[in-house]
Formats: sequence, structure tokens, C-alpha cells
Amino acid sequence: MLKSQRLAVLPIDLYDLDSELSVVDGHEYGGEYDAFTFGSWSAHVLANGSGADSDTSFRPHDGRMALTELGKQLPGIMSLVTEHFPLDRLQWVRIFRAHDAILAPHVDFLEWAEPGARLQIPLRTSEENLHSENDIVYHLRRGEVWKIHTTDPHSTRSSAEAARLSLCLDFSGSDDPIAIRKGIPATEPIRIIERPEASEAELEKLLGVGSHFSPESMRSEFRRFAEFHFERRSHAATTYDWYEEAARLAGHTEMAAKARAFGTYCIEKRAEGETFLW
Repeated sequence: MLKSQRLAVLPIDLYDLDSELSVVDGHEYGGEYDAFTFGSWSAHVLANGSGADSDTSFRPHDGRMALTELGKQLPGIMSLVTEHFPLDRLQWVRIFRAHDAILAPHVDFLEWAEPGARLQIPLRTSEENLHSENDIVYHLRRGEVWKIHTTDPHSTRSSAEAARLSLCLDFSGSDDPIAIRKGIPATEPIRIIERPEASEAELEKLLGVGSHFSPESMRSEFRRFAEFHFERRSHAATTYDWYEEAARLAGHTEMAAKARAFGTYCIEKRAEGETFLW
């Protein structure tokens, strides 16, 4: 059962956002989350606890949010936020940009004792842009407001066409409801993507990739395993089991240990500010 929840649909066609989305397309990204990302993926901060453009690594904070210089350049997008969502618990406003990209299956908020609540609203997307949660793959339509279940393994994959832009709102308090103003009830069925079971031949081919592992190529080879999760029915966490098994079958003991360590970092345990070293 899908744990993420679709809460409403926003009337984003009432907002003239095309020029602002182009600003995001041209905005530079510092690479804070490169350990999790493969392809062109970036996070752009519109508001945080300090208002500083250099303050880009997510963390909970006390007090109200402040606009960054980028946020000040995007009044239409910020109006979308302030007109539809409560601001008392809102801590971060970001836009995630993905183009021919995939995220390693991961669990958010491992670094902190209390998880927050994360909403995502696609501002530009297509049918090929997908999310996953545990063993389910699904699509978020433009304007849909989703509360993402961030504490189970999940991932996203974007197409090679126009870059996907998704508004991400982080609130304090994971269990408290978020009142959405002037939302439209969601009536379309949630789009779940059916994937076939992997055949033995397909799994054998995937695990055989381990024979090509080297300390230099191991990171880039992981993308094959993350893609497989979106193409064949499997649990997001199983991606790391396959990755480790591929290295082990090829006799790469140290690289098998590295694969397991990467899985631990992404879905089990990591410290605040910790980076994964390949």
C-alpha cells in the first residue's frame, strides 16, 4: 500500500510561472546532494532559516523562514506557496530540478531525531517522470500536492526530455496535518506503474555487471541497479542487495563492503553533515 498521500491539487494555471521556471533552469547548484544523485539533479533554495544563498544543506531550524535572493526573483512561485499553505511551520522552500536523472533509493531525515513533513508539487513534469516508495512506482501529476512518506526507502527517476521541476516544502512536525487553502479535490485515480517481475536471465545479467566494477567505475555502475528498480517489480532497498551481490559474485570483497556501506548510508544510518566517500 502506498504510504505517500495525495492531499489536493493546486490551480497552478492561474499563476504565470513560465518565466520563473526558466530562472530556475539557469540557476547554479552547489552539489550538496551529489552522493544520492545520478544524472542532472539539483536543489534550488527559495527560502530557509537564514535567507542566505549559501545556506543550501537542509536541516531543521527554529523560527520562521526567510527568502533567499533566488526566492525574491520568483514572486509567482512564492505566491503559490503563501496563498495555499500555512507558514507557521514551513521551514524550507526548494525546487528540485531533474533531467535524465535518478536518485539512489534513500530515507530522509536519518540525521535528526524528529522527521519533518515534506510536500512535493510538480510544476513541470511528464508521464515519464516517476517516484517510488518501497516496491511501488507511481507518477505525480502537475499541480498535485503530495505528502511524501520519507521514512521508507524511496526514489525518483526523470526522463531525458524537458527537465522536471518540483516544488518541495518542508514543515516541522511529521504527524500534524497541513491545512491547504483553496485546493481542488483530486479526482483522477492515482497513477500506479505496473512493472513485470524480473526474469532469471535479467537478474543474471544485472548481477553480471559486477565483473566490470572498479574503484573508479563503481559509483557510476550503481545507476543500472537503481534503474532496474523502476523497470522490474522490486523493493527499493533490494537495489543495494543486488549491488552488493554483484560485487561479491565477481570476487570483489572490498567493493562488496563498499556497496553495503553505501546502502547503510542511504537507507539506514548517517550523521548530520556526513558525506559518503567512494
